[in-house]
Amino acid sequence: MTIDLNADQRTTTTTSTGTPVAHALRGLLGGRVHLPGDPGYDAARLPWNVAVDQRPAAVAQPRTAAEVATVVRVAAAAGLRVAPQSTGHNAGPLAAQGLDDVVVLRTSELSSAVADPARGIVRVEGGALWEPAVDAAAAHGQAVLHGSSPDVGIAGYSLGGGIGWYARKHGLAANSITAVEIVVADGTLVRADAHTNPELFWAVRGGGGSFGVVTALEFRMFDIATAYAGIMMWSLTEIEPVLREWAAWAPSAPDDVTTSFRAMRLPDMPDLPEFLRGQELVVIDGAVLGSDERGAELLGGLRALRPMLDTFARVPAKELVRLHMDPEGGAPFASDSSMLGSFPDAAVDAFIAEAGPDARTSLLMAELRQLGGALGRAPEGAGALARLDGEFVSFAGGIAATPEMGAQAYADAARLTAALAPFANGGAYLNFAENPVDSRTAYDAGVWRQLTGIRSAVDPDGVFAANHPVPRLFEDGRPTS
Repeated sequence: MTIDLNADQRTTTTTSTGTPVAHALRGLLGGRVHLPGDPGYDAARLPWNVAVDQRPAAVAQPRTAAEVATVVRVAAAAGLRVAPQSTGHNAGPLAAQGLDDVVVLRTSELSSAVADPARGIVRVEGGALWEPAVDAAAAHGQAVLHGSSPDVGIAGYSLGGGIGWYARKHGLAANSITAVEIVVADGTLVRADAHTNPELFWAVRGGGGSFGVVTALEFRMFDIATAYAGIMMWSLTEIEPVLREWAAWAPSAPDDVTTSFRAMRLPDMPDLPEFLRGQELVVIDGAVLGSDERGAELLGGLRALRPMLDTFARVPAKELVRLHMDPEGGAPFASDSSMLGSFPDAAVDAFIAEAGPDARTSLLMAELRQLGGALGRAPEGAGALARLDGEFVSFAGGIAATPEMGAQAYADAARLTAALAPFANGGAYLNFAENPVDSRTAYDAGVWRQLTGIRSAVDPDGVFAANHPVPRLFEDGRPTS
């Protein structure tokens, strides 16, 4: 299929759901479509962030690309929209849009991951998680640009950008994608790569899930068998000297190193190692691509601050997928995030005031991810999100086991964001934006115009819903949904 980017950009009005939902979807996929009231509906609609109460018109669980195409065609014919979702890590902004006319298409059954060393790629299906892909590459002494958790979905992570432990050396995961297979709005399965449907290929690499349902991705492997990686920990009472040292060092550090900084208040929970339960800590973790001597040199200033735990050493690359100790298997969480153009001493003071040992806060963690290096440079042939324009991205959140806890965690995270606002650059990293934001803040104006034009061409009737949507255009150029 060749996509005509000069196609009519007029919109049509979709109908709301009601009885047509049952008539259109009941019985599809051998009963793997769940409607409100069905016994399996509540389990099927549950996203990874279980604090998000998404109640779609239906949940479909296809097992093949052909079944994905069937769901898209039938849903569109019934006047319904389709929202692709693998794990539901970033489900909050989608649920906030209202899902009464949306079929959530869960891709978790499309989960294979296979390395092809002859081509230097890993091929995964659209619902695959990172750990199988990491293992597939590691079997050949290679690595992929995975995230900080083994159970994050590859498609959502990669289509939204993707920051991992090799990011300052090799850039965003989106730009390691070499091809996608995607079901577009008319139910056709197409391939998009540098030579076939190149406009669509450009858009999905960083433009998110507004363009179709990705049923397979191919992405490059990198010659990384081991890394000098680990964790340093201090008591939270030591936050000031540690954060000042790290914040001064990180912006100009060599591309070989990628780290993160966290202030953590860990609950006394049996799932945690005993030595971490109930502790208040400063944690720096990350990886150096280079020799042990190079790693020790780069981390010397932090080591001089005498961490109470220091695990940095030579480790197999596959172990980095759990380095960050992110929770697995789903958790209730509320958070906020911002992109920071700088982090001077005044920003250190603001961060400590909201997340340090004297702060009255419910935050489980307040994190700063180190940007710069290759993340700040657009590589040749990059997609829609070519780079991130900032020195750091902040991400803070807390446990939302009850609505009251969730409201408090979000309020405390938002207060940290507000405290750092003088140092923000107005941009956003959408993978960390777990609340509704203006999606255009993640892109340059020219990129945004191109994205909206491509969305209008490939999805003129607005079949697809996404957590951070790219709108279509009216014929006069004004954005629509």
